[in-house]
Amino acid sequence: MSGTTDRLDPRARPFVRAFSAVFPDVGGAVSDAVQARRIMAASPPPPGEPPAVGAVADRTVPGPPGAPPVPVRIYRPDPARWPGPRPTVVFSHGGGFVLCDLDTHDRIARNICRVAGAVVVSVDYRRAPEHRFPAAVEDAHAALCWAGDHVAGLGGDPGALVVAGDSAGGNLAAASLLLAAERGGPRVALQVLVCPSLTADLGGDSYRRNATGYYLTTAHVRWFWEQYLGPGGDGGHPLASPLAAGPERLAGLPPAHVVVAGCDPVADDGQVYDRLLRASGVRSSVDLYPGMFHGFLALPEYLSPAREALERLGGVIHSLVKDGKTFGGVGGTAE
Repeated sequence: MSGTTDRLDPRARPFVRAFSAVFPDVGGAVSDAVQARRIMAASPPPPGEPPAVGAVADRTVPGPPGAPPVPVRIYRPDPARWPGPRPTVVFSHGGGFVLCDLDTHDRIARNICRVAGAVVVSVDYRRAPEHRFPAAVEDAHAALCWAGDHVAGLGGDPGALVVAGDSAGGNLAAASLLLAAERGGPRVALQVLVCPSLTADLGGDSYRRNATGYYLTTAHVRWFWEQYLGPGGDGGHPLASPLAAGPERLAGLPPAHVVVAGCDPVADDGQVYDRLLRASGVRSSVDLYPGMFHGFLALPEYLSPAREALERLGGVIHSLVKDGKTFGGVGGTAE
């Protein structure tokens, strides 16, 4: 086994064991996406009531040309606590482009809304293999465009539009920014990527160092990419693998805040992306948690590193506005 639990924070070990026990063995015993989703759906829901926010509403927004509307879930912060125009976060959930949905990531979206005082637009993009690349990217960009056009109606600050995502959703967040730059908008102030999966070649050392033993495995990630790209799919396309985007495309992107778990097959993706952005003149910072695993941010009630990561993430987003006014220059700060 190329991965061990030696580097894993002891506090995280029970959760890695529990997640590993219920997660479908995709790329191994499970090869069908529908079966994998059925296994995920059979997992017990997290205990307790979901974190309270000001309001939650489901709706659809216009999809890409020729495609169906995109379902979204909009979370609004408590106006008594967070008065004035707020940041607007367009969030894409994880799940390897294949699994998960608005419900599986409801608590994460609520927590971002709470800690950042932000309106969160959670995107239910089309999933693979039924809808392969670039369907999910196009949906994420369509939702971003809608949010950009409706910031005022959402109660947002026009200068504080944020794109965010975790895991595969981090990929879609970064790729939607490349599309926004290519197509003339919308203007985004900040990108927040949590444990992002950013390249199809799986060439980073973390794919060997953390291949097994930490819940998400390299075999899982490889299977997800196979579903997303399909036979003959171009994994080197920058909209599929943002790490393949050249300096000229990265140079115009907004500042970044990248959360990385050290015991994660995709750990190197986030750190390489940070270096590429900095080399392209884009402000970026990595918030690294060496003893944490992929998906740890979902456990702030149980893991203090998850609480810290969430609070830091929320602070970065909240820093885009102060007393209802944008400050810190265009894009706020990712330091």
